[in-house]
Amino acid sequence: METFVIIVCGVLFGCGTYMLLSRQMLKVIFGAALFSHAAHLMLLALGGLKKGAPPLVGEEASAYADPIPQALILTSIVISFALTAFVLVLGYRTYLETGMSDLKQMKGLEYEP
Repeated sequence: METFVIIVCGVLFGCGTYMLLSRQMLKVIFGAALFSHAAHLMLLALGGLKKGAPPLVGEEASAYADPIPQALILTSIVISFALTAFVLVLGYRTYLETGMSDLKQMKGLEYEP
């Protein structure tokens, strides 16, 4: 199961890289979001998949799942949500100011307040 999750992470990283290299602003934003989702899955896979077990399962020390990856994933989800929201607002504002969403066309523009 962990091998499948790692393969999915690789596919998500690949799709995210392809989208980040695009010229469209929205594709770049979604590419960054795919990167964050792939990082979440990678943390989950590296922490060990114990059939969806909560951190405290039984009385034996071997029955405990590691809570550190779960805490890291939760923190990463909150940070990536805030970052995605900020970049979407920034991209929308840029679109309103320039009227373009193609990043290559915006290269020669100068900002005038």
